[in-house]
Amino acid sequence: MSKIFKAITNFFKGIYNIIDKIIITPISKLVYKLGKLLNKNNGRLEKFLNKSSTLLYLSLVIALVFFFLINSKVINFVENEAEIITNQSVKVEYNKEAYVIEDLPTSVDITLIGRKSDLYLAKQLGENEVVLDLTDYEPRDEAYRVKLTYNQTINTLSYKLDPTYVYVTIKKKVSTLKTIDYDVINQDKLNDINPQLSVSNVELNQSEVVVKGSQDTLDKIASVKALIDLNNPKFTQANTYELENLPIVAYDENGKILNNVEVVPDSVSGVVTFTSYSKSVPVKVLTTGDLVAGKAISSITINGKSDFSVTIYGEQSVIDKINEVPVTIDVTDQGNNGAKTYNVTISKPTGVRYMTENSASIVANFGEAKQKTIEISTIDPRNVPDKMSVNAKTEDDRHVQVQVIGVQSVIDNISESDITAYIDLSGYTIGEHTIPVQVEGKDSKAQYIVTSSINIYLSEND
Repeated sequence: MSKIFKAITNFFKGIYNIIDKIIITPISKLVYKLGKLLNKNNGRLEKFLNKSSTLLYLSLVIALVFFFLINSKVINFVENEAEIITNQSVKVEYNKEAYVIEDLPTSVDITLIGRKSDLYLAKQLGENEVVLDLTDYEPRDEAYRVKLTYNQTINTLSYKLDPTYVYVTIKKKVSTLKTIDYDVINQDKLNDINPQLSVSNVELNQSEVVVKGSQDTLDKIASVKALIDLNNPKFTQANTYELENLPIVAYDENGKILNNVEVVPDSVSGVVTFTSYSKSVPVKVLTTGDLVAGKAISSITINGKSDFSVTIYGEQSVIDKINEVPVTIDVTDQGNNGAKTYNVTISKPTGVRYMTENSASIVANFGEAKQKTIEISTIDPRNVPDKMSVNAKTEDDRHVQVQVIGVQSVIDNISESDITAYIDLSGYTIGEHTIPVQVEGKDSKAQYIVTSSINIYLSEND
């Protein structure tokens, strides 16, 4: 009721402001001008018009005239107009304990038609409730065509809803027990707070929840997880924290959240433990480009050290797989100048949250190139297609010769165990193939050259 009184008060205040603007002020100006024109007379008219009661009564008469004109729809202010109210929520009435409604509309647009004054009052009240009444409907496989209704606050207005009708499907609500796991969100926010931290353990206060919904929806559930938000300012150090009201969501097989599912309870509590797992790994310098003919890299130092390492932080399962951090320098046309200094950025490997060093100064020294040939007796097949096996065609296809180029002191320390020869079988199918051999060497100061190909058979496993 207070809203209605407030709206009516605002309405009349608006009318008063309009009257003041278009009636009282212009009349006052007119009286002033008439007074100046009639100043030559005996002043009786001027005295009459200058009386405050005269202006008051005159304004009241004109205001009444305007009121009757407005009320009788004589002037434009009272002509019918339309006002669109967008994105209004829909109130759905149904048995929430027994049924599930699918394809519910999220919002509708309301077009109100009527006098300006009524439209103004309707907007002031702000109560535009749209209702979808499904209380008399039973579950079935086919969709119902149901009309939306609008609870009008101003009866003199007409309205139109968009959409007017919606198609909804009503299904029986069933329930089942589901095991819950956890998922962490806002990992990047934890990196901002303390990038050295990682989640090492999570314990929830319960392992199962009741999930309710239509049978079709429950069949789509692939996992149910409690969400642990790492955007929490109290996660500053390695410690164990108690968390309350962790929301629970259901995912389908594509990782999409299923919204038309009710989880009981809808939240759980838990304990999360953070650790600071780290590992020291060497920085390996890789090269790109070709040196001047007859030259090779004799030594490489990083920040003045021949064996430079950095400490990396992250999940233990990720960090344990990282054995080195690579950086690349371009040695194109280098070698005649004796040495070259490179200022490089050390990029974090995938999965690493924090690294103790992000840049380095690398000095490459050059000398006269020598070469030697090393026989590699094992060739590794990589990316073998599923359910297939690979065999060399002949005995000669089981080994390969690699030419190693570098300064004498470097190549003298390189043996067969420092070189890996392999073939990449990505995209190959059953049959005989000739595959080029590729090599990798542990010492990046040397150059490894192989021009051989081998013949292999790809066949299905028995």
